[in-house]
Amino acid sequence: MKIKTFTVYGLFRTHDCQLNLSDSGLTYVHAVNATGKSTILRLMYSILTGDEHTIRGVPFDRADLTFSDDTNLVVENEEDELRITVIRNEVPTSITVEDLVDMFDAVYMSPERSTVRKMDGRLVPALEAYANELHDEIMFAKEHKDLSEITCEDDEDMTDEEIIFWSKDLKAKLDFINEAGFSVDMPSGMRFPPTRYDLVDERKAYMGLARSLEEYVKRNYLLAESMIVYMDIINGLLTDKHIYIKDNSHIGVEMDSGTSLSLSYLSSGERQIMIIFYRLLFHAAPGAIVLLDEPEVSLHISWQQKLGGIFLDVCRLRDLQIIIATHSPQIIHDRWDLATELRVDFA
Repeated sequence: MKIKTFTVYGLFRTHDCQLNLSDSGLTYVHAVNATGKSTILRLMYSILTGDEHTIRGVPFDRADLTFSDDTNLVVENEEDELRITVIRNEVPTSITVEDLVDMFDAVYMSPERSTVRKMDGRLVPALEAYANELHDEIMFAKEHKDLSEITCEDDEDMTDEEIIFWSKDLKAKLDFINEAGFSVDMPSGMRFPPTRYDLVDERKAYMGLARSLEEYVKRNYLLAESMIVYMDIINGLLTDKHIYIKDNSHIGVEMDSGTSLSLSYLSSGERQIMIIFYRLLFHAAPGAIVLLDEPEVSLHISWQQKLGGIFLDVCRLRDLQIIIATHSPQIIHDRWDLATELRVDFA
């Protein structure tokens, strides 16, 4: 479900504003300074995630979200409380701010994204924190590579041809997962995918194996895909160096000369692109709404001009809606058809 429009009435108690969003999945938002572009993104994210404290901290009267299925979400910021209404098929239903928490998947990236706050309140470099997070996810996947034992009764609804087709699809996904450095412990004495002859005597065993492999793929495919796409994107932008996953499951950086580098030696622009695309691929669930404020920070013009095509590719890969607030025409580059101006109406 994608957002079509976002309208805020009485923002700062001075003006109304409206965003009409592209149906392509990617929208660039531009506006003159001091009209509330960044505030609009923060407010939208706070509503989508049910962050009452932040919502109440923004001076506004009412906010309306219209979605691609014609559902409307209305938030009225009254003096004593928030009144939240969902309107589906012209039928209004009152909900609480707590109900919003589980309704949407949303990610927000502010211009100050180079640090993150730990649970203990400390600010730490974001890139190193995300690298450690990825290391932990990789180690967990490698430590849980054993297949679940699934006893499967003969499924008479599936023909041999359907089982073989299903198995070949699973094998292709297993090969892709293997490219990311993960391997599964296959039972000895069983080849996969099976042939029609294998199914004559071992149909139940192969059905059980396929079910087990299906569970394994569900657990690991998204992580493997994220790793492969992430390295392809970053290495396509970097010059004179590349990133890779080391044997110890940490992110490594190597110069074309063969010299190894710590992440701390990367430039501010290199760190920015690694942070942005890490969050897009590893933090945004498929179908999520991503709000990105000023991606141009620390980036050379040549990189800014390349980002739009990559953002569109990630939108299509993960069915994301990415809404970008920017001051840079280089970020929009040649895709002004995806750009929308924040409409402002002063009372």
